[in-house]
Amino acid sequence: MESIMMRAAVAERPGPPDVLRVREVPVPGPRPGWTLVKVGAFGLNRSEMFTRQGHSPGVRFPRVLGIECVGEVAAGGVLAPGTRVAAVMGEMGRAFDGGYAEYALLPDDLLIPVTTGLDWEVFAALPETYLTAQGSLDALGADGGTLLVRGGTSSVGMAALSLARGLGLRTIATTRNPGKAGALEEAGADHVVLDDGGIADGVREIVPDGPDHVLELVGASTLVDSLGLVRKGGAVCMTGILGGEWVLPEFEPMQAMRSGTRLTVFHSDDVQGAAGAATLQRLVDGVESGRFRPNVDRVFALDEIADAHRYMEADEAAGKLVVRL
Repeated sequence: MESIMMRAAVAERPGPPDVLRVREVPVPGPRPGWTLVKVGAFGLNRSEMFTRQGHSPGVRFPRVLGIECVGEVAAGGVLAPGTRVAAVMGEMGRAFDGGYAEYALLPDDLLIPVTTGLDWEVFAALPETYLTAQGSLDALGADGGTLLVRGGTSSVGMAALSLARGLGLRTIATTRNPGKAGALEEAGADHVVLDDGGIADGVREIVPDGPDHVLELVGASTLVDSLGLVRKGGAVCMTGILGGEWVLPEFEPMQAMRSGTRLTVFHSDDVQGAAGAATLQRLVDGVESGRFRPNVDRVFALDEIADAHRYMEADEAAGKLVVRL
């Protein structure tokens, strides 16, 4: 029996963006406990860039990348065909083929049914980005005061600014590019501090005692600095690694942290499947009502996937990058 074919962006081996090639491959066949999803669009994430570069242990190539996607149920599983769904994490694009394709075969427990009339490219900008931002704010206990977002022009950073505005938080965002200050203010930043190798002076001018909460999206390279900036008794949540560093070779907590300061992290796996369903629906409703901004920087076609990765790798974006099928 002849296989039904689909188009997919396949990372043929670890390497630069050009290893991503759009090819005709068979549509995945049925599998108990899994659902075939017709992908409408997917968001790009830096973790996919790291996987493409060969930094994700255990990933076998060739591989269809993509840790998230949105679309409609095509066949199989427990949800009715045509149901709009989102899928996030759960080893998508690593242990099994992910969302960079016209169809994705995904575990049933990874799917989040969502009621929405949003265009695919707007819907695709929300799952990983907004669930991560909301989870990070929850981990910080950010229900008041001042929030500092390090790496503000990232998709998670801009989502956090949008959510923080809805919560009534005062916000400070950092960027290395002065040309992106306007985009940060439009996203919800009350203050923008240029990161020219240090942000302490700029932040202290706004909040002399330090911010109440710091969302650390740059990673280990600036974590100690963030711990020194947050006010006594405040909290720092490390969520991202825009700087590419996971590990602090030497870390002296008694030296780096003031009394009562809290250091926490947020893992996107905490909101996959049913665990993120209610939150994602609330966030989608908030975008539809105009309460939250989707912050889409640019929409690419599948054939432009290598260009999209180049754009992401060059740190040109101010917001979420999306590929529309």
